[in-house]
Amino acid sequence: MTIKEQPLQRRDFLRGALLTAVLIPAGGMLASCVGGGGSSTSPGGTVTKTNPFGMADKSTVDAVIFKGGYGIDYATFAGQVVDKLQKGSTVKVTAQTNIAQTLQPRFVGGNPPDVIDNSGANLIGINTIRAQLEDLTSVINAKNYEGTTIKDTLYAGVIKPGTFDGKFVQLNYVLTVYALWYSASLFETNGWTVPKTWDEMLVLGGKAKSQGKYLFGWGKEAATYYQTMAIASAIKEGGDEVRLALENLKAGCWSLQPVQDVFNGMKKIIDAGYMQPGGAGTQFTAAQAQWSNDEKFILYPSGGWIENEMKTQTKAGFTLTGAPEPTVTSGSKLPYTALHSTAGEGYIVPSQAKNVAGGKEFLRAMLSHDAAVNFAKTTFSSTIVKGTIPADGFGSTALVSQVKLLENAGSDVFSWNFVDLYGLNTDQLVVWNTFLQGGSDVAALTSGLQSITDKVRNDSSVKKVTVT
Repeated sequence: MTIKEQPLQRRDFLRGALLTAVLIPAGGMLASCVGGGGSSTSPGGTVTKTNPFGMADKSTVDAVIFKGGYGIDYATFAGQVVDKLQKGSTVKVTAQTNIAQTLQPRFVGGNPPDVIDNSGANLIGINTIRAQLEDLTSVINAKNYEGTTIKDTLYAGVIKPGTFDGKFVQLNYVLTVYALWYSASLFETNGWTVPKTWDEMLVLGGKAKSQGKYLFGWGKEAATYYQTMAIASAIKEGGDEVRLALENLKAGCWSLQPVQDVFNGMKKIIDAGYMQPGGAGTQFTAAQAQWSNDEKFILYPSGGWIENEMKTQTKAGFTLTGAPEPTVTSGSKLPYTALHSTAGEGYIVPSQAKNVAGGKEFLRAMLSHDAAVNFAKTTFSSTIVKGTIPADGFGSTALVSQVKLLENAGSDVFSWNFVDLYGLNTDQLVVWNTFLQGGSDVAALTSGLQSITDKVRNDSSVKKVTVT
């Protein structure tokens, strides 16, 4: 199977809304080509205009939601929307942090939940369960709670990435912008500017150290956030040659010059003592609080979920703002303003669930205007539903900066999927924790990552996908 992956293309829309188009989700477009389908065991109900999937009266919807940076309150809100319209029915929202470990036995046992937010570091590989999932075309063809056909309310390109062999099985709900996050007020106070290259990053590290602060910091479960930043930086420097080599698990892909240049830039920062020590032994949100609350270090790479994740551990006056990842040189293949952005939080409805119609009804509620606005307002992140973010970003400087980042990137927006597709993150965490704490050099980092990649490439039991 050959997939032609294109960069995101710019689409203008009303002031205050995010710009997006062909969205490439984690574990989405690049799943292996396995056919098949399943049959619903859902009890039937009466199909009406307000009950388009025939959800049974007084039924319960079993919704398992990944509890990460977005929390689960938004899902509870959507469940209450269902409860209100489908009177007598209830949505049971269960939070989980390890989706694969928790739910794989339920798939094997034939009793999966009705709807799942298949997200997080330990999600279920979509290519391993795709044959057991419902086609969600009926969801986007249905009227939303406001009476408009759902597909007409979504940003362009959000359906294709979750479609495999003509079957739409994964609804990616959240538009995620990856950036280098900082406090604009702290930078203004110290007269600092966000570095655009790794050489400039090293200079800023010295300035921060003179003020008793570190440049970067990390927590053990999030060490690969630095890999995400490194890959984005290398893709910006080297273009599609780098992206496609990594996506296709090429021999020597981690040794490409742009990748090595980024690794060497990071190593200089580590060797200079500009990385806060102890990250490999620190829980990741505790480490993030050292940045957002204590300001012990000044820059942090993450997705747009970071504001909501740390909202109770952020210093007053910490003006959270995002900036693009650095390039290696000013002559990079993609401009500095190029951006890593993707649709995430992949929702699926198993065909063997007890209440398939209820699972779809939950997604219809999630895609309602009220639920999408609630998500944006409470998590400071955008859904795939248009027209839900005001110009002031609900008072969030981070959300406003995400709009600006996408506007400045224009058509130069990109993503990749190989880490989630092949389940590499767990092994990569070990390599990155060692590197960030100064326990290895660039050669060892490169060798470790290549070994993880080669193991998958050489395993004939793993179905490969060619990205072009």
